[in-house]
Amino acid sequence: MNIEGKTALVTGGAKRVGRSITLELARAGANVVINYNNSSTQADETAAEAEALGVAALPIQASVADYDAVGNMVNEAVKRFGTIDVLVNNASMFLADPLPTNDLRIWHSSIDTLVHGPFYCANRIAPVMLENDGGVIISIGDLSAFEPWPGFAGHAVGKGAVLSLTRQLALELAPRIRANAVVPGPALRPLDYDDAKFERVADDTLLGRWGTPEEVAHAVLFLVEADYITGEVITVDGGQRFGHRKREHG
Repeated sequence: MNIEGKTALVTGGAKRVGRSITLELARAGANVVINYNNSSTQADETAAEAEALGVAALPIQASVADYDAVGNMVNEAVKRFGTIDVLVNNASMFLADPLPTNDLRIWHSSIDTLVHGPFYCANRIAPVMLENDGGVIISIGDLSAFEPWPGFAGHAVGKGAVLSLTRQLALELAPRIRANAVVPGPALRPLDYDDAKFERVADDTLLGRWGTPEEVAHAVLFLVEADYITGEVITVDGGQRFGHRKREHG
């Protein structure tokens, strides 16, 4: 897809990696719908940055875990731009929930955002795409989709579901809608990482460094433009999945 002049909706598109994805698509010429839940100030700032690149930007508040709110968001975006050509399922949460637990709130919050959210958005937007020129759905996964992470059951299971949903969408919406996923590795330093942990994570990658949100966003743009790729996953992690093999075999 040539994205110039198209419309892209990025969930969680106001800050962090979502902001970089929004701006990468805007640089390529797409009008952007910036979904946010609580980050209204960042959404307005990101919209202003996108508009400075010469495209139109529309921030919309909606919880992706609320099906009716997602529907209202889609209707508002279509009213403004006529259609939605690209959906980026980026909205996420990262909350610890070790097992077993007597408190299911974090589990339900994780699944609502990471599983129901991408499904709700795709289910609402796919009919819009099919009524027009088709489209592309890109979902943002996580390395926890490939291996369990201690203490983050909801996050790991939810991100695994993101990849399964990607394959299902690719199958059922073909040939007019393509669906792919990007799985980032370390791209943004968490606030609670001291220097030792930050360097340890860098050393755990094959490339010996942290990635950047812009490198993740570049992979998203590639998959939007790659017309003969669907149902696939690109891992953007500097080889972190295999970094432990630098030290031992077996």
